[in-house]
Amino acid sequence: MSGFVTKPEPVQVPGLVHLHTGKVRDLYRNESGELVMVASDRTSAHDWVLPNEIPDKGRILTQLSLWWFERIADIVPNHVISTEVPAGAPADWKGRTLVCRSLEMVPVEAVARGYLAGSGLAEYQESRTVCGIALPEGLENSSELPAPIYTPALKAEVGEHDENVSYEETARRIGADLAARLRRTTLDVYARARDIARERGIILADTKFEFGLLDGELVIGDEVLTPDSSRYWPADAYAPGRSQSSFDKQLIRDWLVSPDSGWDRHSEQPPPALPTEIVERTRAKYIEVYERLTGTTWA
Repeated sequence: MSGFVTKPEPVQVPGLVHLHTGKVRDLYRNESGELVMVASDRTSAHDWVLPNEIPDKGRILTQLSLWWFERIADIVPNHVISTEVPAGAPADWKGRTLVCRSLEMVPVEAVARGYLAGSGLAEYQESRTVCGIALPEGLENSSELPAPIYTPALKAEVGEHDENVSYEETARRIGADLAARLRRTTLDVYARARDIARERGIILADTKFEFGLLDGELVIGDEVLTPDSSRYWPADAYAPGRSQSSFDKQLIRDWLVSPDSGWDRHSEQPPPALPTEIVERTRAKYIEVYERLTGTTWA
């Protein structure tokens, strides 16, 4: 069993219809038919949305996505219309709200991997493949891959694992032309972001995107290249052959599976609340990667 420890009630705003409560974002539709995405401070780990929030997380994710959208705009358009907070919405929505074009979402998580980590490492150790893609012998934990690879997945409901699938399976489901466009665009955006991050002393190990169609054009949506959707490592501490320190919620994952939490992730019991120290350290990680990437101070 997994999902929300406590599912929040959606905020009611005049003129907005609530559509969905996700792990992090709440989705509404306005009277013009546009989507209104609000990034909360919720956080998730091990398939659970946790009882704690990470202060400022929603704003950091939103502002970093906007920063990245500008830097990849020549590769793929995005769904953002404005950042204006709808009339009657809570003041807390400022800085975490995007008014967006409604897209026909492609039912594929578009994942690019440039380094061997996470589930890819586990598969490689068993079969010398990642998502069915053959890789050479001799790679180890956190090794840079000979070239970035595209490893699509099918998006799961809250509390479930995304399902890795082959490229051929995505072509069967969404058509060969769209599958090829998705792969090419994903790898192009990853390469651009990898190079920008590298200039700032950060390794972008892997990332995932969501795309939709608007009048047949491929458009990138949701969040992009945030610490929630990407694995960022500090370049000055990188060394293959071991796990890397990261700019994400790894602190939370590690604490939850440690003896200190007293929680068995394989049980049906929900995870406990996070200690204040873990919340504060996680917030500091989000702020650090934002500042290092953008070159601006978080305020």
